[in-house]
Amino acid sequence: MLSELDDLDARPGSTTSLVRTIVGLYLRELGGWISSAHLIALMDTLGTKAQVTRTAISRLKKKGILDQRERDGVSGFELTATGERILARGDRRIFEPRSMGADDSWCLASYSIPESERERRHQLRKYLQGIGGGLVAPGLWIFPDYLRAEVWEILRVLGLEDHATIIVSNTLEFTGTPRALAAAWWDLDALAALHQVFLEQNGTMAETGFPSTGDSFAAYVRAIDSWRTIPYLDPGLPDGYLPGNWPGHRSAELFLGIQGRHAAAAREFMRSAA
Repeated sequence: MLSELDDLDARPGSTTSLVRTIVGLYLRELGGWISSAHLIALMDTLGTKAQVTRTAISRLKKKGILDQRERDGVSGFELTATGERILARGDRRIFEPRSMGADDSWCLASYSIPESERERRHQLRKYLQGIGGGLVAPGLWIFPDYLRAEVWEILRVLGLEDHATIIVSNTLEFTGTPRALAAAWWDLDALAALHQVFLEQNGTMAETGFPSTGDSFAAYVRAIDSWRTIPYLDPGLPDGYLPGNWPGHRSAELFLGIQGRHAAAAREFMRSAA
């Protein structure tokens, strides 16, 4: 089902995205279920009114991430099987920033889809770009090989496995420079801008303390929310393919620093708000 691939539709900072971030951070450690009152209280800490939160929750239900369930007569929301798969994929990307080494392998995905299936062809292009793919030529995309499983997942969900061939190689031969190729295959300016915004919004958080666990929770959730789309769109290219002083290295270091300083206090507040 396509909802498995639509994890990043909500704009970072929007209410739907913030609810999704809280779900991703905490719902599994709560046993896959959270009461309505608890979730609304957490979003209230972020300055969101209850009705706006309920609307965002409804969107996540329509995407198949949450189901409404009662436990012991208490209304709440349960993580679906689709939601579990989405969060597992997100964990690998969001919390373990990866980058290719100079000798690591590449994955190339080649496909030929009939004109009668052009809607699925359009969807395939959208989702390949959405996991950090570089467009080499029409019908030919390139990724770090550690994204190969995600490429196959997209093909499986779209029912296009039989239309594609995956090639793995640790050698690319070309004229010109690696940086020129990368600039042709990826929008490096747009990726750099994403990292720069994250750095500007969160630059002091790794060293900053907050007066209460509630403040830590709010700042931490917003920081994670502003980060979580970046590791999908940025594939983690080798340094030789990137412009000098690439901001992605600094933003990944900042993200890990924020985790180390604020995750425990945010978790403490999350549990106390139940």
